[in-house]
Amino acid sequence: MAEPAAAAAGLGRAEPGGAGADPLLPQGENGVDGRAIRVGTRRSQLARIQTDSVVMMLRELYPDLCFEIVAMSTTGDKILDTALSKIGEKSLFTKELETALERNEVDLVVHSLKDLPTCLPPGFTIGAVCKRENPLDAVVFHPKNCGKTLSLLPEKSVIGTSSLRRAAQLKKKFPHLEFRDIRGNLNTRLKKLDEKEDFSAIILAAAGLKRMGWENRIGQLLGPEDCLYAVGQEGGCSIPVAVNTLLKDGQLYLTGAVYSLDGSDSLKETMQTSVSYPHQNEDGPNDDVQHVGITAKNVPGQAQEAAENLGVELASLLLSKGAKHILSVARQLNDTR
Repeated sequence: MAEPAAAAAGLGRAEPGGAGADPLLPQGENGVDGRAIRVGTRRSQLARIQTDSVVMMLRELYPDLCFEIVAMSTTGDKILDTALSKIGEKSLFTKELETALERNEVDLVVHSLKDLPTCLPPGFTIGAVCKRENPLDAVVFHPKNCGKTLSLLPEKSVIGTSSLRRAAQLKKKFPHLEFRDIRGNLNTRLKKLDEKEDFSAIILAAAGLKRMGWENRIGQLLGPEDCLYAVGQEGGCSIPVAVNTLLKDGQLYLTGAVYSLDGSDSLKETMQTSVSYPHQNEDGPNDDVQHVGITAKNVPGQAQEAAENLGVELASLLLSKGAKHILSVARQLNDTR
């Protein structure tokens, strides 16, 4: 049995517990030994907004419990003069929080799911995933380009993004544009865009803009035909890997793709599987089964297993068609840039 993990997503430590223990919160009548439940988060404004929303949901579910938010800076927050893909570490936005969780300085932490590394530390689990916001990437244009789209920008217009995934796909789709790294939190990036002439537009997560109340700055949403979105941190920040998912009529459709740094070489495949399974009884034999580190009691175990197998099968298909070579070259080129 596990304590809470990544919500939205949030991470928690795996602790022994009874079959009826709640996987979402540390056990105890008033939190942990009568004290407040400590919720770890990054210090950035966007992370705080996300964590505040999760804590609000927890307070509604558990009105008798007290929650305390513990904010801290991570490696990714501190190093702002280097591209994320060049820092050379994984868990850039999660490591310090995981350390605090391991040291029992916090009881659970809240992350954006795309910041989580592919493999969780031993003994950790994702205990809750909140309803997904819009997963698409968005284009925010310089005021002088208001009303345009990427395809209508002049030749050699510079687009800012810190993501190799975004840059690789958009270079392939819009070869007339140039892409340059841009770092900093959302406020900093928007200020760089608006107050200087360095960028014609920047690419940001639509979910982040919405949470900050800046939806009116979205000039263009990038659908899957333009840019597949992130899934966790597969391979860290130095590899262009992307996905798109669709759940329809009990079928889960998964599209996965890998790209070279300039987008000229790529592989993209789509597979599907049925995830339509009945819920088991509360005390069923698979209650404590965990798939890919996620404790999800409200999702039938067979559906979780089918979804996990779909990801493995799609990855195997891409590897059989040469994905490993594309990604190896991309990593080597990124290391030498």
